[in-house]
Amino acid sequence: MLSIFGVAPAEAAHLMARSDQIRKLLSRAAGIAILLAGGLLAASLCFGAPGDPSPIPSIFDPRSTPSKSIDHLSYFVLSITGLIFLVVFGLLAYVVLKYRERPGNYGREPAQVYGSTQIELAWTVIPVLIVVVLFLATARVIHSIQDAPKPETAVEVVAIGHQFWWEFRYPQLGVVTANELHIPISEPAHPVPTFLTLLSADTDHSFWVPQLAGKTDLIPNRVNHMWMDPYQTGIFLGQCAQYCGTQHAKMLLRVYVDSSADFASWVHGQQQPAVLDVNVTAGRRVFETTACINCHAVGGTVADGRFGPDLTHLMSRQTIASGAAENTEANLRLWVQKPDAIKPGSLMPAMQLSDADLDALVNYLETLR
Repeated sequence: MLSIFGVAPAEAAHLMARSDQIRKLLSRAAGIAILLAGGLLAASLCFGAPGDPSPIPSIFDPRSTPSKSIDHLSYFVLSITGLIFLVVFGLLAYVVLKYRERPGNYGREPAQVYGSTQIELAWTVIPVLIVVVLFLATARVIHSIQDAPKPETAVEVVAIGHQFWWEFRYPQLGVVTANELHIPISEPAHPVPTFLTLLSADTDHSFWVPQLAGKTDLIPNRVNHMWMDPYQTGIFLGQCAQYCGTQHAKMLLRVYVDSSADFASWVHGQQQPAVLDVNVTAGRRVFETTACINCHAVGGTVADGRFGPDLTHLMSRQTIASGAAENTEANLRLWVQKPDAIKPGSLMPAMQLSDADLDALVNYLETLR
């Protein structure tokens, strides 16, 4: 008997089964394509960082010994896990294609295999060996970084995390600054690594400059340490890598790796007292007679607050509000007048100054170089 379309029922059933099989193969192929596209996208995000270190910090662009050790370990781990992925994916693709449903075997159960000692040993012993290898490789890198000896030529820095900014103190040099860390280049012939002591003034923070070192936490009532020995000058970006409150995402930091001469010049400038300009006496009076002095310090004045950044050389920094804005007159005025406009949730209070006092104060702050 013919159907209304002129096709026998048996042939129609065969065609429908064939179309179902084609749809299943297409869906599986689409799934494989999506997986491959996701892998390629992840690889491009990991390895496609620009050559300039400033715009996007990348763990795959090391510029220091600790970060280079971590980079080598990362490639080693990725190679092993990538090989595992290829083996598992290959076996999965083989099984899907070889044992796919075909006409004539609908509803049939495949042959069952029980008690394969070889297979069970393989999927037990091989993963254990892989984990042991990865553990030993990681332990070696951790040991080489954390137990590295500190040479006498090292520069010592105390980094203190605050909500939501960074304080940097150089006890050997008598320098205090904020948010922008200056360190010297460390050349192979004259190694000058920088060793940091990490403290927290309030809650948990994490110091992370991907191109110079791994992330290390700053925890209240605990002292942690890290070091870096960059072999290239430039600006390297980082930030707090531990959620510490409302403005965690804008707790940025900059590391300036200077040549030996430039670092010595920067240190000399930072060691000088604040500039006393008679033309901004009114602004200095506003600063010293308001709540500014309760939080900030300016060398050579009565201001000796420790709650906020030291402002002795404020205008020597390229940013304010821990990297949230460029250090310009307009941004400085807005920051004093309405901090939430730049950094909502920051602990900097709005000073509620008159326009005349605000102008005078900003003029005074612009002389602190």
